[in-house]
Amino acid sequence: MMQGQPMPGQPVMYAPPVQARVYAQPRFAPTVTQEMRIRAGMQAPQQVVTDTPWTGAVRKAQPETEPESTGNIVRLVAAILVLVGLVFGLIILAVLGGLSFGVRLFALIGLSAVPLIGIIAYVLWLDRWRPQPKLLLGICLLWGAVAAVILTLVFSIAGEIALVLAGFQGVPSLVGTVIQAPILEETMKTVLLLVIVLAARRYFEGPLDGLVYGALIGAGFAFTENILYLGGAWNEGQVEGLMELFVVRCLCAPLLHTTFSTAAGVSIGLAARKWAWWTTILMWLPGLLIGMTLHGLWNGSMVLLAFIDQEITHNEIVSRVGMIVLSLIYSAAWVTLSLILRRSERMHTQNMLGDYANSGWLTHAEVDMLGTWKGRKNGRDWAKSFPGGKEEMKTMIRTSGKLSTTRMRVLAGIGGEQERKIERAELKQFTDARERLLAASKQTVR
Repeated sequence: MMQGQPMPGQPVMYAPPVQARVYAQPRFAPTVTQEMRIRAGMQAPQQVVTDTPWTGAVRKAQPETEPESTGNIVRLVAAILVLVGLVFGLIILAVLGGLSFGVRLFALIGLSAVPLIGIIAYVLWLDRWRPQPKLLLGICLLWGAVAAVILTLVFSIAGEIALVLAGFQGVPSLVGTVIQAPILEETMKTVLLLVIVLAARRYFEGPLDGLVYGALIGAGFAFTENILYLGGAWNEGQVEGLMELFVVRCLCAPLLHTTFSTAAGVSIGLAARKWAWWTTILMWLPGLLIGMTLHGLWNGSMVLLAFIDQEITHNEIVSRVGMIVLSLIYSAAWVTLSLILRRSERMHTQNMLGDYANSGWLTHAEVDMLGTWKGRKNGRDWAKSFPGGKEEMKTMIRTSGKLSTTRMRVLAGIGGEQERKIERAELKQFTDARERLLAASKQTVR
């Protein structure tokens, strides 16, 4: 029997080699104990990897079809259908906008796109370490810009009608602004996060994923809302007011809805990394409540500052300064959180890959390279000197990110035996790419 293989009928035990290394635990990630690793024991490879020339230089078969391919196809078809539906809704909104604003709609779209483009660029930068499917990112953006806006309007109108039929005069303006709007808008925006984590949890594996998804939903919602507000000011002939509103909404407070939606995404992501599926639903609630509170605090502050200007100062200096200060606080908190989570995601990948290095599937040098930005860059620079080497290195980098997700799911007991099959397939994909890369480097040397 080959070394590293268990006896027939004997349970697979986690038996790290002598040179095992302990990898640092990242923040905002569940603590992985030795007991968890023993329970999720990993069978060592038939031949333990002790060194790989490619890591020293930068300090044959096709990959198997990944398990659950049928389920992935079903999810892909469903996602495409959702995307098509959202695009259709966007077309309807564009037609209605054209009827309301005429050719001015193009100018309104251009003005509203200024903060949107900046947010998308920053979010994609955050998502570079372990990129999520662009299809899901597009759905999040369109959900915020189309579905969330429509659902908010529908439920808002339905609520008003219900109150009138019940004999009330409708929702008071202050209550609608400070309470009703935050509750409806944040619920309609972030309900998509629940759908993603329940239907495609593999792509919603941690708080950074939740921040990315939530940020795009919020950015899409703000984009459509800005068009409506700017168009309303322009229709009233207030060109001066239009530009002032553009500065206030698009330049001075561009991250508000992004911040509100992010809260639910991060709370769901914290649960998705380790706990059972039903906890992700429960963890939506505290994040949703935080988003509603931040939203209500913003709206209430704007109402209060406007009252002070109107009744006391008789100018807009207090409301303008107060708005800028509060917006800077919200924006700084969101950017800080995003950077912390981005760093934590890198450390989490390194920590999970450490299990494979301690079991002989990877070397510690490979973990050091695949688990750092500098190492990945050096690896790509080295591999591009060989025919096809750059693509093989990209495969190894991409697969290492998938392996970190899979390993955490195995450790947390999520997915059962099917998850172990996925792990084995991804390990084979990684080792095959490594072998092809090494073969290419040897041929070049000759």
